Amino acid sequence: MAKTKEKSDWFDWVKALLIAFVLAFLVRTFLFTPIVVDGPSMQPTLHNRDQMIVNKFIYRIDEPERFDIVVFHANDQKDFIKRVIGLPGDHVAYKDNVLYINGQPIKEKFFQDDNIVMTYDFTLEEVTGNYSTVPEGHVFVLGDNRTNSTDSRILGPIPIDQIVGKASVIYWPFDRMQLLGE
Repeated sequence: MAKTKEKSDWFDWVKALLIAFVLAFLVRTFLFTPIVVDGPSMQPTLHNRDQMIVNKFIYRIDEPERFDIVVFHANDQKDFIKRVIGLPGDHVAYKDNVLYINGQPIKEKFFQDDNIVMTYDFTLEEVTGNYSTVPEGHVFVLGDNRTNSTDSRILGPIPIDQIVGKASVIYWPFDRMQLLGE
């Protein structure tokens, strides 16, 4: 009887661990995944080595919105993290440190200092060469550190199906822990 009880306890532990591993795999694969910010391209919002949670599920039920911070596949080996600036059908331009979407000036609320140089002046046509508006199924992304960012000005519009998810939480370091919003 004691041997049967030990065997049953051992089997219960194995079963519990197996269920835990399967649940962790499913959550990480389909719902949330961690990411570490690599480089200064999203400063001042995100810092190099910030550790974050990416919501992989949100864009299965909704479309990216302007100013969402997204993670996308830049190539087969590397994912980038940038901010959505232009949505499908938008014309994007920068002039004299002001973002223009479809000819209208847009305030970028996430910047504290209006006196810093954001980026050089450009229009969507100048940086992509092929598009007067962001094509359907794509977004135009920029790093918050516009003077030091590889983004849509170089990569072109990003296909929405290449977006991994929305960066939603900084969880490390603790003193920077926060939910990300606009």
